[in-house]
Amino acid sequence: MTQLLRVQNFNVSSDGIGAGAAEDQSLESPFGLPNPGELFAWAGATASWPMRTDPGGSRGLDDYFTRDFAHNIGAEIMGRNKFGPLRGPWQDEEWQGWWGDEPPFHTPVFVMTHHKRPSFSLSDTTFHFVDGDPAAVLAQAREAAQGKDVRLGGGVTTIRQFLEADLVDTMHVAVSPQVRLGSGIRLWESPDELRDRFHLEVVPSPSGVMHHLFWRR
Repeated sequence: MTQLLRVQNFNVSSDGIGAGAAEDQSLESPFGLPNPGELFAWAGATASWPMRTDPGGSRGLDDYFTRDFAHNIGAEIMGRNKFGPLRGPWQDEEWQGWWGDEPPFHTPVFVMTHHKRPSFSLSDTTFHFVDGDPAAVLAQAREAAQGKDVRLGGGVTTIRQFLEADLVDTMHVAVSPQVRLGSGIRLWESPDELRDRFHLEVVPSPSGVMHHLFWRR
């Protein structure tokens, strides 16, 4: 069975800027956005949202994508900016990510960084800090995934690196037409830029979000 590299449930604004790629990321503002909930509202409203504390929630297309987030995922790759706001050499190795003692990944996670630090585990998630090109990091993640797929978690810069290396197999990008950020790192100027390598279908949801589905030609 082929192990896929999947971008799953990645959220961008109408002008292609991803969560965490705006210019004001900080410890107090992990996504660098004045109201990050706008980009994630479609998923947070679903019945399958893992942080839901009350009954109810929507079913249908948005709920399907929320449930599919972890399906057949054996490892995750992320950039350092997704792991935390710290830059340069690690001054404080006590920082263990945004997610507390129960990270939502439940797999090995490979954090791409030029500044290595020892691996550590929180619950059933182990974070590894790796310095390598996309192909080398993907090889490590695939081995750790033990036959399952690898999720490319972001942020934008990391996804673009893997796209430029032609390593991405499928992508699901949720575009919020009502949110325009204006500044930050863009995943694209237009999703049509990727049509030379990917099939693309755009599926509107009743929530207003536009689900962009890419798979290799």
